[in-house]
Amino acid sequence: MERRYLITMCLLIIHQIDAAYWKEWEMFYLPGGVQAYLLFNIIVIPVLLLGYRSIIKANQTAIKYSYLCAGLGIATFTIHAAFLAFGYEQFKLPLSLCIICSCLFSSVWQIMETRKQSRVVAAPTA
Repeated sequence: MERRYLITMCLLIIHQIDAAYWKEWEMFYLPGGVQAYLLFNIIVIPVLLLGYRSIIKANQTAIKYSYLCAGLGIATFTIHAAFLAFGYEQFKLPLSLCIICSCLFSSVWQIMETRKQSRVVAAPTA
């Protein structure tokens, strides 16, 4: 589960770097512009890093953090697929699209691994 979380988390962070290039806050009509975008990242990135720490330590919150990270990856893909469907011109470069699609694939893979892991944790011991 650790490797899957790390891959998804890195893809999400790389996407946020790409999103700064594309001025994603303008796509969302975010009040506060780049400042609100930065505030979002100031909150989300440390949460993802705390989640990774939780995964490494295999503590009780690891499963929840894993689902949160995977959910963010799926949301990233879904939101940008909608932007693409509505004709937005941003994120059309091959690497931008690759990162967004990779968020989806990595997240689905992570969810499958997290489900396996949660079954192992929940399995009664003999």
